[in-house]
Amino acid sequence: MFIVFLTLGENRDKVPDYLEDHKAWLKRGLDDGVFLLAGTLEPGRGGAILAHNLDQAALEARVSEDPFVANGVVAYEIHEVSPAFTDERLAFLKS
Repeated sequence: MFIVFLTLGENRDKVPDYLEDHKAWLKRGLDDGVFLLAGTLEPGRGGAILAHNLDQAALEARVSEDPFVANGVVAYEIHEVSPAFTDERLAFLKS
């Protein structure tokens, strides 16, 4: 499982230009079953994504296709997490 942090960068003023394409990219990740959650880092510092069912190289390739990343609106960091304890509703993350 991975947590992706998207931090607003030098082109943050371009958010409105790419917002709809970014939302469509997020929806594809959710529809593909790769993204479990996406949301805003408060207060308005960027975003975060919880991802699973792929390896880091595939996730990096997917993240590089995000219009925010491709156009320098955000920089990203990917952190791998190996769940050891979960609520039973999230037990599928330990596999």
